[in-house]
Amino acid sequence: MIRIAIFDYGAGNIFSLKSALKRNGANVSVINDFNDVIENLDGLILPGVGNFDPALLSVYKCKKKFLNYIEKNIPILGICLGMEMLFEKSEEGNLEGLKIIKGEVVSLPKSLIKIPHIGWNNLEIVNEKSKLFEGIPNNSWVYFVHSYYTVPEEINIITARTNYGISIPACIEKNNIFCTQFHPEKSSEIGERMMKNFIKICTQSK
Repeated sequence: MIRIAIFDYGAGNIFSLKSALKRNGANVSVINDFNDVIENLDGLILPGVGNFDPALLSVYKCKKKFLNYIEKNIPILGICLGMEMLFEKSEEGNLEGLKIIKGEVVSLPKSLIKIPHIGWNNLEIVNEKSKLFEGIPNNSWVYFVHSYYTVPEEINIITARTNYGISIPACIEKNNIFCTQFHPEKSSEIGERMMKNFIKICTQSK
């Protein structure tokens, strides 16, 4: 059975994410310290609940261990805030990001659109070879809850976009890192398929 850990920042309910993974056959652990993580881990998820600086402080205390998982090519799924923390900096906080992905996180433009962005938006899949979108049709609808969005330096790592007054990177894939600005655990059947795909990615990377 695939072993996946969810890193809990202590800022919100991750029950729906854990349930989605367990429904699709994963053995799920919830951790708050990478130093205590189970051995032989097949996948790691940074969930999308919390604020930039407090969440980073939780990761900083065991950052070296976290970087070891990246170096070992263990698949990592960053959801919303979990995606944003991987960048170099964010307008939401004062701390430096984890600098795994080059670029920054900026606020949605208050002069153009309502903030936060809450609700369903369709996806423009720009990379049909995306592992996370296997079997998922273009223009599928997923659920967003966010006030910030990512601006990666490497445009080619963007696998899907959405439009909310402006074009927003909705999904990023780089090596063993997979990120979604939306919440797959709240995205009904499409999100369920993404959870299956991530578990498949974890299986194939063993």
